[in-house]
Formats: sequence, C-alpha cells, structure tokens
Amino acid sequence: MVAPRANWKGFIKFGEVACPAALYTAASSSERIAFNTLNRKTGNRVKREFVDSETGDPVERDEQVKGYEIENGQYIILEPEEVAAAVPDSDKTLKIDAFIPCNEIDDVYFDKPYYLAPDKMGTDAFVLLRDGMKKAKVAAITRTVLFRRVRTVLIRPHGKGLIATTLNFDYEVRSSEEAFEELPDLKIEGEMLELAEHIIGTKKGSFDASTFDDRYEAAVAELVKAKIEGRALPKKKAPPASKPSDLLQALRESAGIGGKKAEPKRTAANANKGVSRQKAAKPATAAKSKSAAAPTRRAG
Repeated sequence: MVAPRANWKGFIKFGEVACPAALYTAASSSERIAFNTLNRKTGNRVKREFVDSETGDPVERDEQVKGYEIENGQYIILEPEEVAAAVPDSDKTLKIDAFIPCNEIDDVYFDKPYYLAPDKMGTDAFVLLRDGMKKAKVAAITRTVLFRRVRTVLIRPHGKGLIATTLNFDYEVRSSEEAFEELPDLKIEGEMLELAEHIIGTKKGSFDASTFDDRYEAAVAELVKAKIEGRALPKKKAPPASKPSDLLQALRESAGIGGKKAEPKRTAANANKGVSRQKAAKPATAAKSKSAAAPTRRAG
C-alpha cells in the first residue's frame, strides 16, 4: 500500500512544546468521473487556448500576466515576482493561539479538513497534545501560511490523531439574516407538532457515511458501461406522484394514521358500555342487511 503524500510539513507548537507534524488531505474529489472535451467530428481532444480579447490573436504562456481591474477595461499589471513578494513569510509552524470549547465555532466557517499526524519524530508531544485536548474537551485555534495564504485552522482530536480544518474568513461567510429575512414568525403547536415529533422519533438513527452513495456518479458509470457494450441507454424513471399539499394531511399519512384523527382512549367503564351498545345493535343491523339483500321488483 502506497503511503499518502503530505500536503504540508512543519511543526505544531503549544507553549514551549513543539513537534514535527504533517497535513494529509482528508477529502478529495480525485475519484470522481472526469470528462474530456472532444471535437465531435474528429473525436480528438480539444485543448484550451488563450486569445487576446480585442485582436483575437493567441497569447503564449510567457506573455500572460496577472492584472487587477481598477475601472471598466483598465487594469494594473502585476508581475510574477511582485505577486510572489506579497505572499507572507512562513515559519512552517502551527502555533496554537487558544484552546476553546469544541462546539464554540459555527460549522458554517468550516472550509476543508486535513488529517494532522506526527512526522517521524515528536510522537510523545503529539500524543500529549491529543490526549490533553480530549480530556479537556477542547479544540485549538491556530494560524499559519498554507498554500500561499495565512489561514486560520481549527484543530480537534480525531481517532488516533488530530484533524485540522481550515476556516473561512469572516468576510467570506454570508449573513444568515438575508437568507431568512422573509421567513415569517410562526408558532406550531397542537396535533401538528405532536405528529412531527412522532415522525422524528420513528426516524432516529446514526450517521454512517458508507450508506450514502453518489447517485450521479453511479448513473454516469452505468451510462459509460452501456455505451461501451452497445446496450440501450438506461431510461430515467418517472418521478413519484406528488404528496398532498395539505401539511396536516401529509403529517397524518407520514405517521401512518391516514386522514383520521387518533381516537381518544376509553376507560374500562366506558369500554363496557360500548360493547353492550354494539350487542344491542346487532339484531337491527341483521334486519337491515336482510332487507338490503332481498331482490327488488321491477315495475311491470
């Protein structure tokens, strides 16, 4: 088995204790199905080419330079060495600024996860940090230069090691107020809330990532296989019929009670009364059924 390649190597430091550490990608999209763009007529791959937006002439890589637009169509040119000079210096150290409760950061700030493991030496210090954080039930906030930018990183215990999650900057996270501003203030209570609680109770479970699959990837894989084998392409199934639009009716059906309200429980005394009433009604019911079964005469 090939050992994973580290995305970053440096040190993790808390107080005066430091140990070598490395970051490894925890989530990757490299296994997804990828397409190439082809020329329909020749079947050959199409390559990307940069052209001048005004003259239409191709621009070679050596002639391409970064620019920042200051006005409509007006740019400041930034040379590669100038951009490189703007990259902050890195001491390759994840220096812990503070320890905070694990649930203090809103996960909307979470960006990308990395596994953080000790790099060859310094395992004792690494394990000390991991176990100390577990016992105190805290996470660590740290900053360092990752991939040319100063990034804030949240470090938490994870299995035998640590997991380091880069955090979005505050200006990158949009306020929820705009998304929810048109949501009215409603208070749901009574039968609707009770039904919702019942449905939630029947659907309780645990998270298992292996039970969730990428339906798009599976569908594309089947499509490719069918094309290779010359089979008819798989047909898309028709969507299921829509559910009732009435919320209460939908809740009742979800809870398995149809359109009927749950009948109140009867006491023992009332239950006996109900039985006696049913017995008394039997002769009348039988007479009614006999008369209904009698053949009818047609006018002659």
